Amino acid sequence: VQLQASGGGLVQTGGSLRLSCAASGSIFRIHVMGWYRQAPGKQRELVATITSQGRKDYADSVKDRFTISRDNAKNTWTLQMNDLKPEDTAVYYCSLHGVAGANWGQGTLVTVSS
Repeated sequence: VQLQASGGGLVQTGGSLRLSCAASGSIFRIHVMGWYRQAPGKQRELVATITSQGRKDYADSVKDRFTISRDNAKNTWTLQMNDLKPEDTAVYYCSLHGVAGANWGQGTLVTVSS
């Protein structure tokens, strides 16, 4: 399975961006789609996940600002990011976790200027 992320860019504080990830290849019925991020000098951290059953989970730092969603028919998922803050600046990676292991996208840079 290959993942292709898109949608990063430069935005001012309080702005919005929408990230998308598309998966090519076969996806197991039971899986978790997600977004992670890695800021300079920091470890990669979980941002949001959505299961094949539709359950969503968010990091506390993005709750009420970010929304993860998916399109099962297209094997795509998105991360709508609102009210962005400088501390959201990071490389964002989409992920797909299944019984065969984890797949990662190439990362897309999000920069929030103050």
